[in-house]
Amino acid sequence: MDQVNLTTSDGFRLAATRYCAQGTPKGNLIMAGATGVQQRFYRRFAQHASARGFNVLTIDYRGVGESRPKTLKGFEMSYLDWGYQDLAVAVEFMDDGHTPLFWVGHSFGGHALGLLPNHDRITAAYCFGTGAGWAGWMPRLEALKVRLLWTWVLPLIVACKGYMAWSILGMGDDLPLGVYKDWKRWCAHPHYFFDDPAMAHVADLYAEVRLPVVFANAIDDPWAPPVSRDAFIKGYRNAPVLTRDLAPDSPQQAIGHMGYFRASATRAWDEMLDWFSASLESAAPRHRNGTGDYR
Repeated sequence: MDQVNLTTSDGFRLAATRYCAQGTPKGNLIMAGATGVQQRFYRRFAQHASARGFNVLTIDYRGVGESRPKTLKGFEMSYLDWGYQDLAVAVEFMDDGHTPLFWVGHSFGGHALGLLPNHDRITAAYCFGTGAGWAGWMPRLEALKVRLLWTWVLPLIVACKGYMAWSILGMGDDLPLGVYKDWKRWCAHPHYFFDDPAMAHVADLYAEVRLPVVFANAIDDPWAPPVSRDAFIKGYRNAPVLTRDLAPDSPQQAIGHMGYFRASATRAWDEMLDWFSASLESAAPRHRNGTGDYR
């Protein structure tokens, strides 16, 4: 496990961690995390994947975790910077030109895939808990809570602090003002930023994605249930997309929105890593034998 610093094309320094594969590497893997979730949350998964033979990179986006400035008050950035800049440099760092490069997304990580300027370097992607963010797709009680947050609670916190200090509520890492403004605006639409007139260009970006992607969502995920996922992934209209609905093993072992990367999720991790390996085999070039047939 190595601590590394990445420098984006606009000069921002990011904290990241590289987990080296045990044995001969099967592939390189980027862990693209959720909004307001520090890279350390994905440590167990990264260690598990490295033990399975994958080099793994986790990253703190600008404004989050170890990539946070001394104060978020007055810190300017766009939510899209995480895809356009931060994760783009992660792809540059992990792409060695000969080892397959895989993408694992959690929530925003499934959004970011379509924002990358260099997604063509990725072999395949697997995303958990990605949804459109609209409260109308959520269970009724959760929708009520989320609308209350966006309408009353978070605006009051932002007005007082100058940024989205939702760590006060125990809901995640504090977020810059620009992230708050973008996120709030897009979550007001059933199809997220695809419904925002100011984001009309994004549809063409997502249409360029043609790599195979799996979107797996838990049926008990209150923020991104399968119906919310289905509303968002329509944007990946030219990619071979598979969807999977995950059910908890028991009522006592809820998955929710964060359980995809808790210690209890090793079976889901192994299914994903096996799918990555299988995707390599299915994409392997066929060779002619002496009779002119393919084998």
